[in-house]
Amino acid sequence: GAVLREIRQLAAQGVREVNLLGQNVNAYRGIIEDDETADLALLMHYVAAIDGIERIRFTTSHPVEFSDSLIEAFAEIPQLVNHLHLPVQSGSDRILAMMKRGHTVAQYVEKIERVKKIRPNLSMSSDFIVGFPNETEEDFNATMALINQIGFDHSFSFIYSARPGTPAAMFNDSVSEEEKKQRLQIMQDRLRELENAVSESMLGTVQRVLVERAAHRDAAEIAGRTENNRVVNFPGDIALVGKFVDVRVTEAHTNSLRGELLADSVIL
Repeated sequence: GAVLREIRQLAAQGVREVNLLGQNVNAYRGIIEDDETADLALLMHYVAAIDGIERIRFTTSHPVEFSDSLIEAFAEIPQLVNHLHLPVQSGSDRILAMMKRGHTVAQYVEKIERVKKIRPNLSMSSDFIVGFPNETEEDFNATMALINQIGFDHSFSFIYSARPGTPAAMFNDSVSEEEKKQRLQIMQDRLRELENAVSESMLGTVQRVLVERAAHRDAAEIAGRTENNRVVNFPGDIALVGKFVDVRVTEAHTNSLRGELLADSVIL
């Protein structure tokens, strides 16, 4: 109930987008209206029914908890954005088992494919770890193959660092730091290429943008975010902050897009 109360208050103050956050948000179980226990999917149904909430996101989630009800939510809740951040960490089943992730690559891919059937233009992002102890070249190549298969949008990649006291901290590691850094560079270069390809595919398209603020570089411009979380800068009136507008994308840069406001597109 506390989550819904807070969102109702925010909506009354003009908030139009909510991001449901948690270390593993799709494992959410909470008491909501009339002592009903809700999972994340049911919570999102309740949030979508709140007047004024036009866009819903959730992060961060775990593939094991990415349930049928969550997949169905993409069909049933139009306010749920066309973007999914679902960390996989590795494309190697051997590494996933050593990490105790509890899922295989095939199970991960199958869940994504089910959402993509519902939302063909789904933008996917993920987290990846390079250099888990004794990661072989074959393991690394399997992760790169998964990245190429899915075609991820803006994603995050890191070199593994074992927390003291975890089983991985006890492993002897056969992979040098230099090798790990080389692998990370290969991965980051490919992820950046894929992200840039998504930006370029948006050129000429019309995107629904929630206006957030004045643009950083030009006082005559405003900035907002697309459904797949791209920043778009475009000429417009600061009075549009908090409103949804339609923007045609005219330029794609590394970290942002430029666009032009379509006349008569303001959604109150």
